[in-house]
Amino acid sequence: MNKSIWLSLLFVVAIALLAFFVVKSEREGSRFPFQFGLDLVGGTELVYTADTSGVDDPQDAMESLKEVMERRVNIFGVSEPMIQTERAGLITGNQEDRLIIGLPGVTDLEKAIELIGETPILEFRLANPDAEAILEENPDASVDELFISTGLTGRYLSRARVEFDHNTGSPLVALEFDSEGADLFAEITRENKGEILAIILDSTVISAPVIIDEISDGNAQITGTFSATEVREVVRNLNYGALPVPIELATSATVGATLGEEVLSAGVRAGIIGLILLSVFMIAWYRVPGLVASIALIFYILVLLALFKLIPVTLTAAGIAGFILSLGMAVDANILIFERAKEELKKGKDVKTAIEEGFARAWPAIRDSNISSIITAVILFWLGTAGVKGFALTFGLGVGISMLSAIVVTRTFLLSLMFSKESPFKRKLFGNGIS
Repeated sequence: MNKSIWLSLLFVVAIALLAFFVVKSEREGSRFPFQFGLDLVGGTELVYTADTSGVDDPQDAMESLKEVMERRVNIFGVSEPMIQTERAGLITGNQEDRLIIGLPGVTDLEKAIELIGETPILEFRLANPDAEAILEENPDASVDELFISTGLTGRYLSRARVEFDHNTGSPLVALEFDSEGADLFAEITRENKGEILAIILDSTVISAPVIIDEISDGNAQITGTFSATEVREVVRNLNYGALPVPIELATSATVGATLGEEVLSAGVRAGIIGLILLSVFMIAWYRVPGLVASIALIFYILVLLALFKLIPVTLTAAGIAGFILSLGMAVDANILIFERAKEELKKGKDVKTAIEEGFARAWPAIRDSNISSIITAVILFWLGTAGVKGFALTFGLGVGISMLSAIVVTRTFLLSLMFSKESPFKRKLFGNGIS
């Protein structure tokens, strides 16, 4: 048994395993379900424009804004929220930073706007003396149960900055309060020496230092076993806790679950019909190579679906369109190969040589066309809006995987069928056309 036959058997096993994974992972409670966008499952999408003109590092401010909003949305209990930032207008020069918030299952638009619009809260709280007993009784105790309010909040904080210990060189967080906050902070630290003063942002404890001594000048330090990256993140959260930049609601939309289900069903139906028509054409016109190409196409689809689950990729209507379009691209490479092989058969070469020559001659064209498609997908993903990015991602992945299925899988299967001797019947099976 030659090498191609062994590889073909491995691909058959891979097809079976991939099919099992894709089907099995769709069961309720699976770790790898398909993730669908709002346009398919329904919900609310809010697009905010952010004014980053007043900050030194717009990218850092937008990242902090995203993190603040993620904490805010998670508190609401929304299932799998989709929050992302994007910068529009890179080509025109009229750049605009945007925050896109998707809330699956939330169809009350006014409620969604109200929830997202609330300002995140930064607080300094003392540890509850009974915190250990509370945790023993209830391991899931809330922040309100474990920490006592001091009245000191983020509105009294002038700024936070990164500093380094003069003796050890370790990074630390330096805090500076305004005059009112300095008085309150001095009172808290004077009366609670040795106690834990937790820094809480949006009901999440980001630091819990111990009060060593009274601090009366309005300046404080948070020390500990922090890395430089952790210190920068804490400083960013403190400075931007109450929203790093002003935001304004630009657009809002609510998609009903019924409409999303219809779009999803139509997309799946279009994909199945397209696959069947492609397979029928390939088998009718290219015979055995067409059958092999159809099997490779199934492998390609299963690999792509598995990647969508594992990455994971949030599938939108535009993303499904990119996936369906990539089906045609996957077959295009096979057609180039089979046409080149047909030319070699007409020259009188045997089937095995014609197949090998067909792959060799078609490879440069396949390589160049697929690379240009991938470059286009990368540009669309980089510069496009959320909907365009969904199309670009699925299309780009599809084109990349199609090269694998056409060059590796199809070639392996065809070469594994070269065990019989040359004959007119064999040439007929590996030919193409109606005659």
